[in-house]
Amino acid sequence: MLIDTTNLVPYALLFLRIVIGIIFFSSGKSHAQHPAERSKSIGMTPITTSILGIAEIIGAISIAFGIFTQIGALILMMTMVGALYKKIALWNTKFYEDKGYGWHYDVLLLLGLLVIFATSGGYLTIFY
Repeated sequence: MLIDTTNLVPYALLFLRIVIGIIFFSSGKSHAQHPAERSKSIGMTPITTSILGIAEIIGAISIAFGIFTQIGALILMMTMVGALYKKIALWNTKFYEDKGYGWHYDVLLLLGLLVIFATSGGYLTIFY
């Protein structure tokens, strides 16, 4: 090992949690505030879109603030599996598309959530 960075792991997990939390909070807020508009773009009913938005907001707050991080990560992982299913199976989206609508970012978010789930978000949390 070139440099011992093990003391940075808790802070790296904290920053990962915060960034992923911001991403999902923003997405969830959009779904919850504008369900009719968002439902058209994602092919769901407005009620389902609202529920999705609320789930994303709850999961985002959970992981960002370190409150039951594994539960929050599971909630968001389920939303990402659903998003990947839609993009790959239903919409036939490629991994990377020129317009940036591929599912490469979805995979990164899912893997980040898996890290948060597997580590319980690190020890810089309020409740496991």
